[in-house]
Amino acid sequence: MSTSKCCRICCVGAGYVGGSTCSVIAWKCPEIHVTVVDLNQERIDSWNSQSLPIYEPGLLDIVEKCRGKNLKFSTDIDQSIIEADLIFISVNTPTKTFGLGKGRAADLKYIESAARRIAEVANSKKIVVEKSTVPVKAAESISRIFASNRKEGVELEVLSNPEFLAEGTAINDLLNPDRVLIGGSATSSGYAAMKILSQIYEHWVEKERIILTNTWSSELSKLAANAFLAQRISSINAMSAVCEATGADVTEVAHAIGTDSRIGDKFLRASLGFGGSCFQKDILNLVYLCEALNLPEVAAYWNQVIALNDYQKRRFANRIIGSLFNTVTDKKIAILGFAFKKDTADTRESSSIYICKYLMDEEAHLVIYDPKVSRQQILSDLKHPTISDNPSRVDKLVSVTDDPYSATQGAHAFAICTEWDLFRTLDYQRIYDGMLKPAFAFDGRVLLDHDRLHDIGFQVETIGKTVGPRELCLATTPPPP
Repeated sequence: MSTSKCCRICCVGAGYVGGSTCSVIAWKCPEIHVTVVDLNQERIDSWNSQSLPIYEPGLLDIVEKCRGKNLKFSTDIDQSIIEADLIFISVNTPTKTFGLGKGRAADLKYIESAARRIAEVANSKKIVVEKSTVPVKAAESISRIFASNRKEGVELEVLSNPEFLAEGTAINDLLNPDRVLIGGSATSSGYAAMKILSQIYEHWVEKERIILTNTWSSELSKLAANAFLAQRISSINAMSAVCEATGADVTEVAHAIGTDSRIGDKFLRASLGFGGSCFQKDILNLVYLCEALNLPEVAAYWNQVIALNDYQKRRFANRIIGSLFNTVTDKKIAILGFAFKKDTADTRESSSIYICKYLMDEEAHLVIYDPKVSRQQILSDLKHPTISDNPSRVDKLVSVTDDPYSATQGAHAFAICTEWDLFRTLDYQRIYDGMLKPAFAFDGRVLLDHDRLHDIGFQVETIGKTVGPRELCLATTPPPP
C-alpha cells in the first residue's frame, strides 16, 4: 500500500452500514475499487440484484451507478482482504443475551472473528477501520489480536471511524455529514493512517468537518451522541405524560422549548419512543461501561433513559386498553406501521413490536399493515422468544395485510405506530364508515389532523394532549372577567 494513497477498499460485512457507506465511497471516489464481502450468500445476491437487502431512499440509484465498475459485492472474503489497502470492519454487534453483561454489553464475537480472519489472511501492510458500533476500547482488542498474530512485514494499523447514520436519511447523512470522526493511535503510523482515511472522505466532505481524535474518544463519542439524542426523546416523552394529565399540548410545549437557542428543536417530537439498531444498544453499552468503571450513579442515570422509553410504550398500550372500556379481548385492532420509523424496513427495537405484545397479552386480534415490512419479518419479530413464548398464539391473534383499508375494516380501533407519510393522506371517512362504532383512533406519532378525525366521528387519543370534548370545552370557555 502507498504511504499516502488508498486504491482498494474491502468492507467485511454487507449490512446496513457497510453497504450504504461503501456504495457512497465508490460513487464519490471512482478511482478507488470497493468490494463489500459477507459470508451470507443470499445477502450478497440481493446486493447484486434490483432488490437490495435493505430499503433506503436513494441507495439503489447509487449502487446501480457503481456496481460492475468500481463497486463489487462478493463472498470471497480472503481474496478481498489480500487485495485491499484499507479494510472496514462493519459486522453486527448485538447486545449479549447471556453470560457476563447480559442485556447490556455488546457481543463482540463477530468483531473478533473478522479481526482474526484479517490477521490470518493479510500478507501486506493494511489499515483496518472499526466501523461497527462498539464499546470503548474495542479497537484496543483488535490491536491485541493483530499483535499476537503478527507476521513479518505485515503492519496492521487500527482506526475507529464510527457511523452517524439515521435510517431513512442515511444517504443524505453520508453525503452531507455534520462531521466525520476518525480515531487513531498517537503515533506517526497512526496519524499517517488517519490522514489516508481522511483523504477518502475529502473527496466530498469539507476538511473542517473531519475530526481526528484518539481512538478512545472516537469510540466514546459515538455512544455519547446516541445517548444524548435518546435522552431528548425520553425527556419530551416524559413531558407528554404531564401534558395529557394537565390539558397542555406537547406539540406546543415542544415548539416553545425548541425556540430556546440553548436547547434547539431537534429530537423534541413526542412519540411512542425510540427504536432502531443503535439508541437502545448504545445506551446499554454505556450503562455497562459505567458499571465496569464503578460509576453506579452514572449508570443509573443513563439506564433511566431506557426505562422511560419502555414506560412510554406500555403507557400507550394501556391507553388503548383503557379507552376500549378496559378490555380488548377478542377485539380487532388495526396496527398501522411496523417499522421503527418511516422510510426504512428495519424493525429492530420497533415500538410496534412491544405495542403488539402488550395487546396480544390481553388477547386482542391484530391486523398489521406496513408499506415496507414483509409479513415474514412481522411474524418473526412477534414470535421471538422475548415477545411471545407461544408462536401458535401469534398465528391465532395476528394477521398481516398489504392494504390499510382492509386492516381497518370491521376494527374497533386503529393505532398509528410508524410515521409513514402515507398515513396522512388516507381516506379517514372511508375508514370510519368501515369500522365498528364507537370507532377509536390512536395516534402514537402525533401525525394526523385530530380535529378532522373528531369531526368525522372518531374517538381520538394521541400522545401528549387530549382531543375531543375536553379540548373543545377548553377552547370555548370564555376568559374570566
